[in-house]
Amino acid sequence: MHHESDPYPGRAQFPGQGDGLVELGMDGGAIFTKFSSCLTGPRSAISLPSGAVDWEVELVVVVGRPGHHISEDRAWDYVAGLTVGQDLSERRVQMAGPVPQFSLGKSFPGFGPLGPAVVSMEEFADPDNLRLGCSVGGELLQEGQTGDMIFSVPEIVARLSAVCPLLPGDVIFTGTPAGVGGTRTPPRFLQPGTTLVSYVEGIGELRNPVIACPMPELMQSV
Repeated sequence: MHHESDPYPGRAQFPGQGDGLVELGMDGGAIFTKFSSCLTGPRSAISLPSGAVDWEVELVVVVGRPGHHISEDRAWDYVAGLTVGQDLSERRVQMAGPVPQFSLGKSFPGFGPLGPAVVSMEEFADPDNLRLGCSVGGELLQEGQTGDMIFSVPEIVARLSAVCPLLPGDVIFTGTPAGVGGTRTPPRFLQPGTTLVSYVEGIGELRNPVIACPMPELMQSV
């Protein structure tokens, strides 16, 4: 079943993992969050607060019912469906200060596109191994398989719910393939006047135009 409305959940949780995290020099298993005010739809514009906004395409799990201490073998029972997400990140804010500010750098308005539908589990032959990727201007920037991630969806659900009770409408971004812009030589980031296209097999694609916006005064000193 495909639910076509723009998802707008209450909380977003991100187990950082996969090739993209390895590229950033971190161990798989880091957990961070995005504030729900950053979440937006599959065709919404991405407003750039600076010239250091990076892309991270991800499979997103939408939680369907409350759960705490969920075992791996029951994890899929708590999932309402899957959707496509972009975990956009302003890298300078993310890495500023004495400790990384992951949540802050990932929570500018519009930094969490989701959609185009929430697809229920019976639609997938193998939900543990879906192809995903993203492109700008027809150039493929990321491509991979969710089966190559460090932790599977059931492992992620079990690890998160061991600490945080999961609630209906929560979304869990599950990790990104190699190819993020911040690790390229030289680093490469989103530019205004382009469109970021992100897809996950069996779900569909996001098409988010990228536009410039006035840089906040505080950003000019970061």
